[in-house]
Amino acid sequence: MSDSQHVLLKDINLVDVVSGFVFPASILIKDGFISKIFNNDEQYLSETGIRMIDGNGKWVIPGLIDMHVHIKDGFAPLFVASGVTTVRNTGGNVLELKKLREASGDAATPRVFSADRVIDGHPGLWGETSPWNFNTDDPNAAREEVIRQVKAGADLIKVYGWLSKEVMAAVVLEAKKHQKEVSCDLIHSTKVNAVEAGEIGVKWNEHASGIIQAMYPQWNMEADEQTWKEVNWSEPDLYKIKEVCIQLIQYGVIICPTMALFDQMNRLNDCWKPVNIVLSKTFENKGLIRQWEHLSQYVDALKQQGIQTEINKAIAKTYFDLGGTVVAGTDSPAGIWSFPGMLLHRELELFVEAGFSELDAIRAPTSVAAKSLNRLELGIIQEGAIADLVILNSNPLENIRNTKDIDLVIKGGKVYSQSEILENVPSEEENKRNLEDFMKIFNETKDPIKY
Repeated sequence: MSDSQHVLLKDINLVDVVSGFVFPASILIKDGFISKIFNNDEQYLSETGIRMIDGNGKWVIPGLIDMHVHIKDGFAPLFVASGVTTVRNTGGNVLELKKLREASGDAATPRVFSADRVIDGHPGLWGETSPWNFNTDDPNAAREEVIRQVKAGADLIKVYGWLSKEVMAAVVLEAKKHQKEVSCDLIHSTKVNAVEAGEIGVKWNEHASGIIQAMYPQWNMEADEQTWKEVNWSEPDLYKIKEVCIQLIQYGVIICPTMALFDQMNRLNDCWKPVNIVLSKTFENKGLIRQWEHLSQYVDALKQQGIQTEINKAIAKTYFDLGGTVVAGTDSPAGIWSFPGMLLHRELELFVEAGFSELDAIRAPTSVAAKSLNRLELGIIQEGAIADLVILNSNPLENIRNTKDIDLVIKGGKVYSQSEILENVPSEEENKRNLEDFMKIFNETKDPIKY
């Protein structure tokens, strides 16, 4: 690991995701930011204390942004080792993530933008109210929970599909008072579809959820077998998809399709599992492996979601073609074999399979994601931007699979090899202590339900 604050990437192929051009350049990094980008025919006068990295025959892209995760300290470095330098945590507990959120810009863990507890209707898809979810059918209680989350430091508010339209509207209204955007997961919703959520003012649609309910009002995850058969899962109805997408664009909704989540469930016994150093380290995390093996037992439920794969991909491409904003996310590690960090590379492959160009696929977790977060200093390679970069051994625009052919990762100006990042993965004992410490703090608060 380099402690140098000044780095020069010499003679590297720079993938400019904004312009779409690839050109040879040298990149000077100072104090965590991109200081200057040189054409290779310019002379650079060497300064002391600069680490030179030969980029000849390599490509550089911005650090990737996974826009839908559920991160914990125990596996956070896996994201950075995969080139994912920023994540958007769409449900959890901001108190539990305090260490990650306050880490230095050059830490071997990703930058974290986070929601707090998901707000759901009774009885709650994930069980009773807990440190990670809050269930209510009362609009006033929902508003109070939004206020509490804002005070706790939440960057956004997350709602789940068992909320009524009335309570969801109360959440959105209160969130807007505090300049917070609302994100929804409507996969299991029977009360609110994607268009209705957009009309209410929900800005972010996770999993492209609630769109199938808008296309087929009689369908939901609890529908009978005959209703399921009435949906053409293998050949999506593009006309119906377009009708819904046009309405969502009018409401300014941003879609994070998490195609890899559905794809892994659809593949089930043949899940995407690349062979590399990050996956080897991932399989040392016994907690994650146990979680995924447990999920694997629920074959029928997995098939119900996996069958939505083709519609999910068609929604993403249609929305993009109509001018809507589509970002890339994975739901790691919540879904089956949803490898933290590395699954984002599968997501990019699925973007291309859905019809996106390699360039537009790479833009989804870089410049498009950063703009959606209103963090224009991320997701780009320009002078003045934060120096979060991924150096690749092969051209990602020739083959999107090359995004995982990683040579080095630069996080906040600090240069790491993948093995150096993985040295920061906590032990099981550390993870256990972290959880115990968090639960102690949570339970010692005056009101553990509202803390």
